[in-house]
Amino acid sequence: MARNKYPEETVKLILDVSTKMFCEKGYDNTSLQDIINETKLSKGAIYHHFDSKEDILKAIFQRIGNENAVIFAKIRDNDSLNGLEKLREIFKTAVFNSNQSVLLTVSPQLLNNPRFLAMQIEQMYEIVVPEFVEPVLEQGIKDKSLEIENSHEIAEVIMVLSNVWLNPLVEMTDKEGMEKRCNTFNALLNGIGIDTLLDEETISAFIQFCK
Repeated sequence: MARNKYPEETVKLILDVSTKMFCEKGYDNTSLQDIINETKLSKGAIYHHFDSKEDILKAIFQRIGNENAVIFAKIRDNDSLNGLEKLREIFKTAVFNSNQSVLLTVSPQLLNNPRFLAMQIEQMYEIVVPEFVEPVLEQGIKDKSLEIENSHEIAEVIMVLSNVWLNPLVEMTDKEGMEKRCNTFNALLNGIGIDTLLDEETISAFIQFCK
């Protein structure tokens, strides 16, 4: 197959094929040559857009992050929900969105791949906290659905705990361990004025991630 004359279509093809292969074979078991073979693009066409397999995965993360941002923005801007309801909806959407399954499937074990862990933490601090979680917490303070102070710091704590401590790709645990983590997470947030962020359905989803 000749290289697509439209760069954005070539990039989309590379990312689509790479996502599929990472899901099916795993990131570590997929080589750049596998991607070249599957896309039927030349090596030069691949390297024109990406320097390495790591760069491809980084682009997949960024694409998923952009798609999630559109979804979270709709929740943040939904005038029919109060702050606590928006926070719960963002969490539930993040857990049950199909992108979450893709992330868990394509990502390598993050402690063994600190660059990817750093990418997720960077996205969390630069996008998710300031653009979505903190504004929702501030609304909750105003509409009295949340009895908290220091919305910025609490937003950071929530995201660090949920994206690192509850993330099975950082430190795997078993069913019982994940259930205890989720219940402890709820208890910690209850203690600072956020009532039951993870319901039973969401906790069950976290437990399934461990499998």
